[in-house]
Amino acid sequence: MMTVGEIVITILVAIVITAILAPIGIPILRRLKFGQSIREEGPQSHMKKAGTPTMGGLIFLISIVVVTIVLGLMMNHFTTQTTILLLVFAGFGVIGFLDDGLKVIFKRNLGLTSLQKLIGQIIIAIIAYLLLRGNDFDTTVTIPLTNFDVDLGMLYVAFLIFWLVGFSNAVNLTDGLDGLVSGLSTIAFAAYGVIALYQQQADVALFAFTVAGAMFAFLLFNKNPAKVFMGDTGSLALGGAIAMLSVVTKTELLLLIIGLVFVIETLSVILQVGSFKLRGKRIFKMSPLHHHYELSGWSEWKVVIVFWTVGLLVSVIGVLMEVM
Repeated sequence: MMTVGEIVITILVAIVITAILAPIGIPILRRLKFGQSIREEGPQSHMKKAGTPTMGGLIFLISIVVVTIVLGLMMNHFTTQTTILLLVFAGFGVIGFLDDGLKVIFKRNLGLTSLQKLIGQIIIAIIAYLLLRGNDFDTTVTIPLTNFDVDLGMLYVAFLIFWLVGFSNAVNLTDGLDGLVSGLSTIAFAAYGVIALYQQQADVALFAFTVAGAMFAFLLFNKNPAKVFMGDTGSLALGGAIAMLSVVTKTELLLLIIGLVFVIETLSVILQVGSFKLRGKRIFKMSPLHHHYELSGWSEWKVVIVFWTVGLLVSVIGVLMEVM
């Protein structure tokens, strides 16, 4: 069991380490000319953000990995599950780093191809599955608020691939406004920290609260106007990690509630593309959904606050669904 003192220490250390690394890392990214390329088809108001240092996900990726390992060993909460969580988090982060790196090198908004990213994500998901199976993992998926579950057996590997790839890309799509994903991640990972505590999984709670603390600190530098962007380095890592948290806590489908904003953002893109290809008409002024509200006259800050509020509400609902 993780004590209150350990929780506080974990969050504070993650905040402090990230807050120390950010002022060091941002100037380095700027000197290396790791500036953000803005999509030409995106909102024109975003063009002023061109050149803002990107790949800032490296800052909290390093912080989270170091804090999780050090505190995990010190508190005796470092387990196979911790290793799996770090593997997915860091692995997806590396894929994002390569994607961001190519964008920066070639000064364009295209990095790795979709196939290249998919292959990397599938490899990491399969390795995670093998580690889970070696740890006597339960392959059932439970329907929230019911006693009904389905044992996927060997098919669970296909589900795991879909889940990790799907949510890593969902968070990546959501990362389009200053502070949006940083704030949503702080909330969602804190929610999973509470769920892990309820399940008495101290190792999982340690990782979740570490991410929540690090993302809160990163938000201070990523909020509007952002001094640094997380890039795919950060968004892919966060998406893979939160999907993996739902797996190790056996609350896979509950993530559809806790991560509802990410789900809606992804659905808005799917609906937009599908509608345009089938009917030649767009449903939204622009997708993902946050851009639709921007073009409808909302300020960027208003969109972010509203989305954070929705994220907080659904996270509370998700936690209550699990503990009640």
